[in-house]
Amino acid sequence: MPWSRTSPMQQRTLFIADHLHGTRTHSELCLEYGISRKTGYKWIERYLRHGVQGLEERSRRPRGSPQATAAHIVAAILECRKRHPSWGPKKILSVLHRQHPQWPLPHRSTGAQILRRHGLIERKSRRRRIGHPGRPHSSISAVNQVWCADFKGQFRMGNGQYCYPLTVSDAHSRFLLGCEGMLSPSGRPCQRSFTRLFHEFGLPQRIRTDNGAPFATYTLARLSRLSVWWVRLGILPELIEPGKPQQNGRHERMHRTLKAHAARPPAHTLRAQQRRFDVFRQEFNYERPHEGIDMQTPASLYRRSLRCMPSKLPPFEYPAHYEVRRVMISCGIRWKCTWIAVSAACIGELIGFEEIDDGLWNVYLGKLKLGRFNERLQRIEDVYSRVITHH
Repeated sequence: MPWSRTSPMQQRTLFIADHLHGTRTHSELCLEYGISRKTGYKWIERYLRHGVQGLEERSRRPRGSPQATAAHIVAAILECRKRHPSWGPKKILSVLHRQHPQWPLPHRSTGAQILRRHGLIERKSRRRRIGHPGRPHSSISAVNQVWCADFKGQFRMGNGQYCYPLTVSDAHSRFLLGCEGMLSPSGRPCQRSFTRLFHEFGLPQRIRTDNGAPFATYTLARLSRLSVWWVRLGILPELIEPGKPQQNGRHERMHRTLKAHAARPPAHTLRAQQRRFDVFRQEFNYERPHEGIDMQTPASLYRRSLRCMPSKLPPFEYPAHYEVRRVMISCGIRWKCTWIAVSAACIGELIGFEEIDDGLWNVYLGKLKLGRFNERLQRIEDVYSRVITHH
């Protein structure tokens, strides 16, 4: 049999029934129900005055408050807000203070509460909290295990345009794979540059970047269209912690040398600046010895990756026990007639759901774990666990 459940209202009703039955004294009844004699008399009196309705819990809200804002001040605040719908409590209270300097106006936070209480302030929807994997811990013991990519800080060229140098290096050998000046740090030029590098040097296992665009965005698993393309190629994106460039220290140290030798002073045009970058890259890779690799040159250690750039992007494949859904143009999927938000970066891609418990599913984009889907809450919660080993 299931456990019996009782509410305070039921207990009070039984107490009154036993009292009216008259088989036990008031003290015995109060002891049996675990209440004081004073409380017992209170509920008996309420029942005699109001009947069964008197046994219901009453509001404990005070009838008045000495600190409450005066009604005429509340009316003035509301009237000012209706005349100026875009004004906040700070502006409204400032105007009322000039008009009525003798009024004891409330604090700005109280003014905001008054506006919110009367439906004049819309509640902002809470953004989905996106986690971070923390400090990258992948080992760097061979070439092409980890590539480092970043945009060296932009600078103005002689013609007044800004140059955004995209730099890519191999973390193990320090080999500077590419240094290309761009007019903007957008995704399409960045993808074209990576395409040339992948054809020339092959594919790495991981690419380590910071959290800025176009490498990452503030969405599920911090995915961007560029990082989704990497995952399609079998490359796992790896992010350093926000505000900690030292976690990509080898690449940042190269940036300091690049700035000193190729950007001070800057060239007049982007083409002339690119020629400087090419000269620097040749010297950095083939002539300049590096203390971090026992005074060897990066070119003496670097070897092309054995993983070649495919002519066609391979589709994502999942085990047979996975549920597979395609992300629609609405940035979500259909799950049992319900729309579930995923990410704009994954539009058109197949994602896999692996059931781990009743109503709980791990969500994957290829080998990249995006988060955990909770059927009861109807949302994907960010977990930010990176690699699965059973694929």
